[in-house]
Amino acid sequence: MTMPTNALSQRWRGQANRLEAWYATLSDRSSGIGLWVHHEMVAPSAGEPYAHGWTALFRPSQPVVLERFGPSPAGPHLPTDSYAPCSGSAIDPPGIRGSAGRLAWDLHWGTAAVRPLWTFPSWAWQREVLPAAQVVPVPNASFQGTIALDGETFTLSGLTRGNLAHIYGHGSAERWGWLHADLGGGDVLEIVSAVSRRPAMNRLPPLAFIQLRLGEHDWPRDPLLAAPLFRTQLGLPRWEVSGTLGRWRLRVEVEIPPQGAVEVGYVDPDGATATCTNSEIANALVVLEHRRNHWEIEHEWSLRGTAHSEIGTRP
Repeated sequence: MTMPTNALSQRWRGQANRLEAWYATLSDRSSGIGLWVHHEMVAPSAGEPYAHGWTALFRPSQPVVLERFGPSPAGPHLPTDSYAPCSGSAIDPPGIRGSAGRLAWDLHWGTAAVRPLWTFPSWAWQREVLPAAQVVPVPNASFQGTIALDGETFTLSGLTRGNLAHIYGHGSAERWGWLHADLGGGDVLEIVSAVSRRPAMNRLPPLAFIQLRLGEHDWPRDPLLAAPLFRTQLGLPRWEVSGTLGRWRLRVEVEIPPQGAVEVGYVDPDGATATCTNSEIANALVVLEHRRNHWEIEHEWSLRGTAHSEIGTRP
């Protein structure tokens, strides 16, 4: 499968003070398990570039298993859609595979044409005008394959849904919330709501970038222009986003269950640190309303244990 080179291909070209990440998340409805595989390339402000990552397995009513791979020296930038940051771990569309500590994974998705979901405008991604941007090259994947823990193998069913996303920029935000929600039937919701680290901007409320895909239609048309119309309340274990755009109103409530979450430390290229609390078995309520003579619920989705979400804080 040939992926869109501007959505998945490596963007780093040797500059200092850059961070590039690819991550896959998935949840299996039959077993209740979730998986997070995160690959990262960090080019520090001073020092040698390195690659590393981690994998987390989420199981209902059991502790999260987190394993790391790397760090390894970052190789030269590659004009391909495959990426192997460290020995034993690789993104090779249409699949991901690797091993780290107690965990191993060998997963793939279908080869049908995929239209990226531009959480940030495509022009902002291509021109690199923002401190960082995210795109979801594979927004609605049906994963098959295996996950192994301590030699015990979990075979994923046809009910395993997830995504593959890509981030590039100068590092993490001051604070942020992220949600990926598979709504069924090919519909999906992606939210990145963040506070910039730039001086003065770090005092502003979170700016919510939202893309809701219903059938062939992505809403809002321009996520950057629409972002100021949404309000975000970040927190744990619950956070929410709501806003009105024309005759449409969206409300999203997310719950990250403490027993089904893991904390991971991030390090930016300038050495600043952040803490991410992540769950791939989170809960979410999504309500989309349409105003005709009055507000009416057009769609309502309730996800129990199948939402993917995280909250990021400093330090």
